[in-house]
Amino acid sequence: MAISNAPVVLGMAAPEFELPATSGRMFNRTQIDGINGTVIAFICNHCPYVKAVIDRMVADAEALAAAGIGFAAICSNDAEAYPADSFENMKQFAKDHRFGFPYLLDDDQSVARAFNAACTPEFFGFDRDRKLVYHGRLDEGRTGPLPQGARRELLEAMTAVSENIALPFQPKPPLGCSIKWKPE
Repeated sequence: MAISNAPVVLGMAAPEFELPATSGRMFNRTQIDGINGTVIAFICNHCPYVKAVIDRMVADAEALAAAGIGFAAICSNDAEAYPADSFENMKQFAKDHRFGFPYLLDDDQSVARAFNAACTPEFFGFDRDRKLVYHGRLDEGRTGPLPQGARRELLEAMTAVSENIALPFQPKPPLGCSIKWKPE
């Protein structure tokens, strides 16, 4: 079960963090920020919902980078209880899916708590003022192919943010596997 102090509230400031990446570098939030905004995705390696959307997520992150939107993915799962989500497996997952963005390890789960993240995949989109404007899912795909004619929700919303216009729709809640919290 997700542990959070408060619900996610649009308009909240982007939490600060510094985490190790699968590339061997450390990244803080400001190094990820794009000139027009930022997306932080909470994912993991083993979740069937993540596996179903990962290639679309990578493609959307690339398109958003071209629009001045920074992007990073964070794994906060308890890797001791879920070895598929270990840092070594994160490195392989990022390589296998050709991540063009940092994949970060939140080993103590403090960043997931700061964001009030609850599941994987879960997307947080911030505008150029680092205020939360999008909290939701990548798109309406679940564990199968994206339905024909479905909108690319995160991509459309954050493209609008990059153009400094209002979101074209109300974000839908994220749906996926719960973050695997460490015992307290």
